[in-house]
Amino acid sequence: MALHRRYGDVVRLGPNRISIGTPLAIPAIYGTGANLPKGDFYRVLQPLAHGRVVQGLFNTQDERLHRALKRPIAGIYSMTNLVSFEPYVDTTIRVFLERMETQQAAQKTVDLGAWLQFFAFDVMGEITFSRRFGFLETASDVDGIIGDIYRFFSYGSAVGQMPLLDRLWAKNPLVNWILPSKNSSVVAFAVARANEREAVNKKLAAAEAGVDGEDGEDGEDGKYADDREEGTYNSRDFMSRFLETRQKDPSLPAWFLTAWTTSNVQAGSDTTAILLRAIVHFLLTHPASLAKLHQELASACFRGDIVTWKESRELRYLDACIKEAGRLHSPVGLAMERVVSAPQGVDVCGGTHLPQGTVVGLNPWVVHRDRRIFGADADEWNPDRWLRPKDEQRAAMERSLLTFGAGHRTCLGKNISYLEIYKLIPTLFSRYDITFETPDEWKLVNHWLVFQQGLNVRINIREDREKSQLTEVQ
Repeated sequence: MALHRRYGDVVRLGPNRISIGTPLAIPAIYGTGANLPKGDFYRVLQPLAHGRVVQGLFNTQDERLHRALKRPIAGIYSMTNLVSFEPYVDTTIRVFLERMETQQAAQKTVDLGAWLQFFAFDVMGEITFSRRFGFLETASDVDGIIGDIYRFFSYGSAVGQMPLLDRLWAKNPLVNWILPSKNSSVVAFAVARANEREAVNKKLAAAEAGVDGEDGEDGEDGKYADDREEGTYNSRDFMSRFLETRQKDPSLPAWFLTAWTTSNVQAGSDTTAILLRAIVHFLLTHPASLAKLHQELASACFRGDIVTWKESRELRYLDACIKEAGRLHSPVGLAMERVVSAPQGVDVCGGTHLPQGTVVGLNPWVVHRDRRIFGADADEWNPDRWLRPKDEQRAAMERSLLTFGAGHRTCLGKNISYLEIYKLIPTLFSRYDITFETPDEWKLVNHWLVFQQGLNVRINIREDREKSQLTEVQ
């Protein structure tokens, strides 16, 4: 941010690496007609499983592979379709509230930052596998998944600036033969759940055909087949739909199932948790905004304890707060790199020519603070900027948001994040009065120095909600 304020819209960071600081360049770099492939930074973010690289929707550089992965399942991620997952999000919200209240009663305070991350991961488990990971129930990092993802992205953020190091070490077959690398815990979990579900389906198919399946075929003496028969897992979860997609088109490779499920967990959970924490933090540190939100929530007529997606879409100030938090504290803190592939290069920012082979990207933290687009107070929290009439200025701000990327590589799971966020935030602040245990604000630090910064708060059920109970959603 400081470099762009000093040198302007185009900053050279390396021999062939350019950072662009104006959202006006978004169409030229990320637009559907730009056709700029992802840089080697994303190769570093491809995890290993049994010594083999696992590519996914987010991290693949191969545009043909990305199309092959995305085309069969894109429809599943439409907001119209995702609303069908709302009851399963409600189930996880209910567990989140109950477990957090239990900890508050025992310890007087809660680390809301940790609980929001537990929630984000367990929602993905619920809607993808019909099985929460267990973060909320145990109030802990199950199988070290959160820690593994943190270390994975910490490694990628540094080594991604020098991708050759990744080829020489983590992705070097000789090194992996001498020192076998640890398998990704997220990939391992996804593969295990896929194997379980496929075993269940085979057993059910055999039963319908009048053929007895062998005990233990599913790995746990028929446990998951029994679960299916008792209706204890959602037959319309992501895993079920992914399996149906492969059944309809047997030409799809088996490893696509791993890529789809891993992408859901790895790319979806952590970014949602970051944005949830940012929204809460900004509201708690800006009492005037929190008061406005409380006023809006108090005047709304919610049909139950958990705010529905439809109800949340009527809350204009909530929408403004979520947009503003995504603008000021984007989950992505590095440039989303692309490579100029056309022999003639590409022109950006009013005539700056980038030759073929140039690595170029826009950093959301820079772009979202462009004063020409967002106003003189672009560095400041101001949700009211999103309440202005839907004029050209408002449209320009909307076009300039890179919270979930842009173009045809926009995050496919952004609607999942929105479903969680637009339901949880109003539910949280309509039910509780939340105050900091200490008044200290967040500080931006080098992540190598701090593993996790807590969001320690006290929660108290609001007086107007004391008599309400968490009721089961049928």
